[in-house]
Amino acid sequence: MKTGEALPPLEIGEITRELITEYSRVSKDPNPMHTDEALAQQMGYPTVFAQGMLGMAFLSRHITTIAGVGKLRRIKVRFKTMTWPGERITCRATVTAVEEQAGKRLVYCDIQTENQHGEPKVVGSATFET
Repeated sequence: MKTGEALPPLEIGEITRELITEYSRVSKDPNPMHTDEALAQQMGYPTVFAQGMLGMAFLSRHITTIAGVGKLRRIKVRFKTMTWPGERITCRATVTAVEEQAGKRLVYCDIQTENQHGEPKVVGSATFET
């Protein structure tokens, strides 16, 4: 891996209401904005939306798939825009630096989830060991 290299993307696919509801259940996120259509609309949103942490989970899975289990050293993200049901999500990572540190090779990346139109949803950085 070298600086500037785009790592293989991870195609998540379509975000469904069922996926959002199931993530609410397993993450114990009781926020009804993710599951209650009427409430989301009452609050001014067109529909329910995915949890930001779901996007972070996708990015963690992406880097773990590339680096291997136990190799992710750091991940930091911010939630840029909402992810809506029906959007198709892809995870992307680009190497920003590679260095040796204490006998280990560390790879630093910019990471993001994006929809089918290339609109970033969750953006951040990650560091993993190779």
